[in-house]
Amino acid sequence: MQHSLKIIGKNIQFSFVTQHDAEFILSLRTDENYNKHLSDVTSDISKQVDWIINYKKREFEGDEYYFIIERKDNNEKIGTVRIYDFDFVNNSFCWGSWILNDNKTKLAALESAILIYDFCFNNLRFNRCHMDIRKGNIHVQKFHQRFGVQFVAETDQDIIGHYFKVDYVRLRKDFIKSL
Repeated sequence: MQHSLKIIGKNIQFSFVTQHDAEFILSLRTDENYNKHLSDVTSDISKQVDWIINYKKREFEGDEYYFIIERKDNNEKIGTVRIYDFDFVNNSFCWGSWILNDNKTKLAALESAILIYDFCFNNLRFNRCHMDIRKGNIHVQKFHQRFGVQFVAETDQDIIGHYFKVDYVRLRKDFIKSL
C-alpha cells in the first residue's frame, strides 16, 4: 500500500494519520460533543502519539488504515475515520472512529461513507462490511439503515450490522446524486 495515499472526493479528502495529528485527534476524542459513543481515551497526548506509532506499523502491514478527513476548499481538518478488523476469511472489513466536527461540509458524512465504501470494496476488494454500532447511537444507526445496512444481531452494548458490496453498487448512483 502506498503510504502517502490521499483519497479524494468532491468536497473532502482523506490523508493517512501521522503523529502530527495526535493533538487534533485527541481534541475530537475528548470533546463531549463527539465522544459519547466512542471508547474511552485518556487526555495524555503522549499516549495518543504512542497509539499512532503502533498504528503506523499496522498500516504498513496493511492491517488497518486511519485517516484524517479534510475539507478540500481550505484543507481544514474536520474529522477522522478508521478501517480495521480485516476478516480475509469472510472478505469483510469494519470501519469506525468516525468523527466529524462542526466545521465539516454539509454532506461530509455521506461523502465520507461513499469514499470508505469505494476504497474498501474497489481498492481493497472486500465484498462485505461488518459493523457494531452502540445501541444509543440512534443517529448513526439511521444513517447506516439509509445506506442499506442489515442489522443482524445485538450484544449488550451494540447492534451488529452487515453491508454487502452488491447492495452498495446497486445504490451508489443515488448516493452520488445527493452530493
